Amino acid sequence: MVILEIFHRNARSRAARAQVEIARLGYMAPRLREAAKLAGPQGRQRSGEGGRGAGESQTELDRRKIRDRIAELQLEIVAMDAERKTQRARRQERKGLAAVALVGYTNAGKSTLMRALTGSEVLVANKLFATLDTTVRALYPESVPRVLVSDTVGFIKNLPHGLVASFKSTLDEALDASLLLHVIDASDPGFERQLEVTDEVLEEIGANVVPRIRVFNKIDHVGDAAAQAECEAALRAKYPDCIVMSARRPDEVAKLHHKIVEFFQQDLVETEIFLPWTAQQLRGEIYANCQVLEERSDNDGAFFRVRSEADVIKKIREQCGVE
Repeated sequence: MVILEIFHRNARSRAARAQVEIARLGYMAPRLREAAKLAGPQGRQRSGEGGRGAGESQTELDRRKIRDRIAELQLEIVAMDAERKTQRARRQERKGLAAVALVGYTNAGKSTLMRALTGSEVLVANKLFATLDTTVRALYPESVPRVLVSDTVGFIKNLPHGLVASFKSTLDEALDASLLLHVIDASDPGFERQLEVTDEVLEEIGANVVPRIRVFNKIDHVGDAAAQAECEAALRAKYPDCIVMSARRPDEVAKLHHKIVEFFQQDLVETEIFLPWTAQQLRGEIYANCQVLEERSDNDGAFFRVRSEADVIKKIREQCGVE
């Protein structure tokens, strides 16, 4: 009930509020019978009056109202899910676009890291479940391909299955992502169990197959410099491919930014594009969709040494009239 109250206070969007209400109603429904026993005669059967069927008790009426309200909210969520899927499809249709999702235990510093990576003013608070709605921002400085970063709801130990289902729309960002940043609070003595909890939830929603980088955040909260160095060495020994950092240190954020861009650039093609002087209007498109490594020109036009996705390069060459 405490978790539900925290979720209720932090829900901001229409979708999050509907999901919280479903979880609250689902929690209340099976407890009405016990409440009726404690209430005494009020829970006994009464004659059909005011919309109740003959012999329908107040408890049964309340439970029917809850079922109807849950069904109504579920229909609203289905409609909102369809709208979100359309929005995601539009984003994915855009060339040179990649997606990263921040996942991890609640209060691990995901929103702070999100703000550091994107330069956005997302909510940052040192409390449980500060983030319930999915926030999507572009990685900054922007790269080729352009990367979108999304923040997700924090996980907890023994997260009720009803809540996992209710907040599937925010967890869907993890399924749609090409890369997960699993953020872990390095300063929390129980981080290993929290790490396992996140792994379990990701497996439950089918996101365990998405490539992942473990990011041990808040290293600056681990004692003095000597304690931090010792902790970092231990983490790197146990998790060789991890990143140990603080989201409040710009140089360490820059290293993570570079690693993200490097991940999405590993399959890019490096080639040369010839742009005739008659097609110089496409120069802006080249710079917008490709990483330009070198530019030179002669009497016929300009030559660009670029790195980008193969289909992007093919499209630009077709527009130039060059195979």
